[in-house]
Amino acid sequence: MAESTSSPTARRVAIVGDAKHYVGPDLARMLAATGHDLVVGDASAELVAELEATGATVVSLERTSNMTRPESAPALAEAALERFGRIDAAVLASGQIIGGRFVNATRDQYQTLFEGCMVAPFNFLQAVLPTMIEQRSGQILVITSASGARPVFGAPLYSSVRAGANMLVRGVAQEVAAKNVQVNAVGTNYMDFPEFHAAVGSHDPAVRAEVEKQVPLGRLGQMPEFASFCRVFLDGTSTFTTGQYISYAGGWA
Repeated sequence: MAESTSSPTARRVAIVGDAKHYVGPDLARMLAATGHDLVVGDASAELVAELEATGATVVSLERTSNMTRPESAPALAEAALERFGRIDAAVLASGQIIGGRFVNATRDQYQTLFEGCMVAPFNFLQAVLPTMIEQRSGQILVITSASGARPVFGAPLYSSVRAGANMLVRGVAQEVAAKNVQVNAVGTNYMDFPEFHAAVGSHDPAVRAEVEKQVPLGRLGQMPEFASFCRVFLDGTSTFTTGQYISYAGGWA
C-alpha cells in the first residue's frame, strides 16, 4: 500500500474502487478537484501524483480493483477508516462482457458473469455500508450496464446479471434510506473504452460507424462526460435521490 504524506483535512472522503480502468481515473480526478481525499484501487503512480497535486490526500492500494476477491472491498474500507476515520462516498464499476447466443452458452460463462456483475457489487456494498450506516450519511454509486434495462441481442446472460445488480442496488437503497445513506446505480452502453471495442469489434472504423448508428445520439459516450454525470451521485451536493437506476447510453435505453 502506498500512502501520501499529506496531513488529514476536513475534506470529504471517497473510495474509488477501480482507479485503473473505465471511468475510475476520470472520476478520481473530478472528486479530487472538488474537495475529496481519496482511497483508490490499483491507481497508477502517475495518477496518484496528479491527484495529490490538487491538494488531495490519497491512499492507493494494489490488487484491490477486482471486487470478486473477497478481501478487496474490505481492504479499501479499512484503509479509509484507518487514514480518515470515515467514508463519505464510494463508487464501484464492475463486471465483464461475455456475449453469444443462449443456446451456445455454458454454465462457466454464466458463473463468471455472475461473479463479476453480482458478487462484486455485493462485496463492495457489504464493505462500505456499515460505516455509512453508523455515521448516518454516505453516498454509494454502483456502475452497471444499460443492458440490465434493455436486453442486448446476443448477450442474454450478461443482460440478466446486470438487471440483477440494478435490482440489488434498489433493494439495498430502500433498506438504508432511513439511515440517510443513498445508493444508486448508473448503467452504461455504447461507451468509448477498450473492452467495449473488443466485445463488438469497433476498433475497426467501419464497424464503429455501424455501431454508432445504433445510438440515438449517433456517437459513443466519453469517459470525462460520464465522470461528470456520476459525480453528482457522490460529491454531497445532491442527497435526495436514492434507490434509482439510470441509463447512460445516448438514448438507447
